[in-house]
Amino acid sequence: MTTRIVVLGGSFGGLTAALELKRLLGGGADVTLVSDDDRFVFLPSLPWLIIGRRKPGDITLRVKDILGPKGINFIHGAALEVNAEASKVIIPDRRELPYDFLVVSTGPRLSFDEVPGLGPEKGHTDCAFTLEHAVKTGQAWRKLLETPGPVVLGSSQLVSCFGPSYELAFEMDAELRRLKMRHKVPIIYLTSEPYLGHMGVGGLGLSKRFIEDEFAERDIKPVVNQAIAEVAPGEIRLKDGARIPFKLAMIAPPFKGVPAVAPLGNPRGFIPVDKNYRHVKYRNIFAVGVAMAIAPPEATPVPTGVPKTGFMTLKMAKAAAAAIRADITGIAPPVAGELGVVCLMDMGGTAAYMRAYPVLPPRQSSYMKKTVLAKWLKLGFEKYFLWKMKRGLSVLP
Repeated sequence: MTTRIVVLGGSFGGLTAALELKRLLGGGADVTLVSDDDRFVFLPSLPWLIIGRRKPGDITLRVKDILGPKGINFIHGAALEVNAEASKVIIPDRRELPYDFLVVSTGPRLSFDEVPGLGPEKGHTDCAFTLEHAVKTGQAWRKLLETPGPVVLGSSQLVSCFGPSYELAFEMDAELRRLKMRHKVPIIYLTSEPYLGHMGVGGLGLSKRFIEDEFAERDIKPVVNQAIAEVAPGEIRLKDGARIPFKLAMIAPPFKGVPAVAPLGNPRGFIPVDKNYRHVKYRNIFAVGVAMAIAPPEATPVPTGVPKTGFMTLKMAKAAAAAIRADITGIAPPVAGELGVVCLMDMGGTAAYMRAYPVLPPRQSSYMKKTVLAKWLKLGFEKYFLWKMKRGLSVLP
């Protein structure tokens, strides 16, 4: 009997899970991937797209071209609902898609509406988390270069991803200096983190001192431990009463679980799982990447979330696929270890290499170093990963 497996989400976790399941189970599994985006977007390169060093076609692939040759079905559309009791996904036109196993890798809902005036559609700020938002932010960046003014970058309360904001602070600084107009553009880094370099994980080695020193050297003004009350045209209003003017503001919004799967999760809609990324209640549902819940390592004065990087998400997706194969075949899955993290943060003319194991403290090891080699590694990884994904080679690291 063929096992029906549905995967929700077509980014790092969803594609990897679908490809691994088909590789491990072959004809014994009917794998279907459901995604509201028919493109795979290499998200780590979106800051480069904003600055003007990439175009959309440089960092996107067609999902059906990846899945089709592997015999994986693709449904282009957003899942509307998951009926966990009946093991069915409701897809557009209210069609029902039954499953024996479900893998949720839907990423976050960007919850702009939690902060009045936030966001590129109904508000006054830009964003870097989707291709469409990044394209729009790139347009705003080019307008800024024509008529310079203050830039505010950073993260609102309840954000779970800080890396792109840090990268853009460094990249914009470097580009403005290259154009000899940095003195015309004050850069403010506004964040919910209790201190620079916290990144939602309690810091990473020397990250606090590292970021503080680098910002001081580049004259990037930090405003930390802040919650945003509202955003008006050209002005961010903080809950402590302070006001920050801007010509361009790129602020990461609060994260929540997407509506279709949020009822399976905690109050923020993130799904609780065990060490194999299996839902704690529904044994045939797995969640990987941003969709799954990780408790913060500490309470912070302004709430922050734990990031789930692409590196972490790939590990989760492969572990979930192995656990599903074990359920079907009886072959014991590999022992799931602690999640670690490796990050390459572009800083303009150089970059930072960051590594931590496990991702949350106390840690066995952590490391952070500025080196131009990390810049070349980041460039090389972009090319490698797009090459690997285009060919559906999920087995590769």
